[in-house]
Parts: sequence; C-alpha cells; structure tokens
Amino acid sequence: MSGRRDVIDLDESDLDEGGREPTAAAGVAADRDPSGQRRNVRLVAALLAGVVLGGVGVNELRDSREQRQRNASVSLVAFPASGSGGGSDVAGVLQMDARLAVVNAGPAPITLRAVTGRGPGVVLRDTGQSRLVRPGGVEWIGVKLRLECATAFGSEPLVVRFSVETADRRTREATYPVAMRDSVWHRGAEVPCEHLG
Repeated sequence: MSGRRDVIDLDESDLDEGGREPTAAAGVAADRDPSGQRRNVRLVAALLAGVVLGGVGVNELRDSREQRQRNASVSLVAFPASGSGGGSDVAGVLQMDARLAVVNAGPAPITLRAVTGRGPGVVLRDTGQSRLVRPGGVEWIGVKLRLECATAFGSEPLVVRFSVETADRRTREATYPVAMRDSVWHRGAEVPCEHLG
C-alpha cells in the first residue's frame, strides 16, 4: 500500500478523462441546442393542433347528430278541410269525397306516402298521391270517407295514421286524432245522411 491518497479535484469533476462533459451534462446542453428547441416547438404545435381538431370534431359530431334527429322527427297536425255529399250503396252508410289538411309541424320536410284512418263508424283512406310537405307547410290530401251516419260523428276522434318518408329517406308512422263532431265533414254529411236514414 502506498502512502499516496486519491484526491478528487472538484473543479474538474464535470469533465471525463478526455476533458469532455459527461453524457448527463451533455443532455442538458443539448436542450439549449436550436434543433432541440425546434423539436419541442413542433411537438407543442402538434399537440395544440390535435386539441383544436378534436374540439372541431366533437362539434361536428354533435351537429351531425342533431341534424339526424331533426331529419328523423315527424310532427303532424291534421283537420278536415272540405267534404262534399256522396252516394251510398248500403242503407245508412255515406261514401264521401273529402279533403284533409295536413300541417308539417316538424323541422324537416316530409313526404306523405299513405293516409288511413278507422274509428267508430268511419273509415278513411287516401287517393294514392304522395305529397311533399315542407316545414310549417300545409297540404290538402284527397281522401275517401265511408261514414255510418248513426255513429260516425260521436265524441271520439278519428285516429288518422300517416306513413311518412322523412328527410333521411326512412319511412316512419305517425298518428293524429281528428275531431269528427261539428267538423266540415259532419256538416257536409248531415243532409245526405238525413236522406239515407
């Protein structure tokens, strides 16, 4: 054992044997390198772009879902519009040509494909013509009525069924209760029903 002691010189501890900085210290110095800063700026820019695009994507998805819901919704209002006296092939039963007013109360255009109804003493069917009804618009649909004079105009409404093609090209069903008592149809049937009675 020699009497020589190993002494660490603190001033030179940051340099290796070749006089270069060790790798840990070199990593700190590399961060100050302009190419490393550019890499960090690009990374932050990519992250921000992702956040912005993600937010836009979520808004687009929400808007698309709301648009699909609007296109799929059906809201109709219907009421008797006109009716003229008709004939009869059975005692006490009046067959009448009439019109049904249909209002599109929904947010998107619809196409009426079929209109039918059945209630106490009443059968209703359309004349087979499809009609486009815009939002807030009204269409007068030609219908054929078969009315049993004794029961057709009671207190119960006639439930009218609509087969509708919505803006998303799907067929949906909707119903609306149409009041028969004191309607235009009731007034139009009074005199013919008296003759049939």
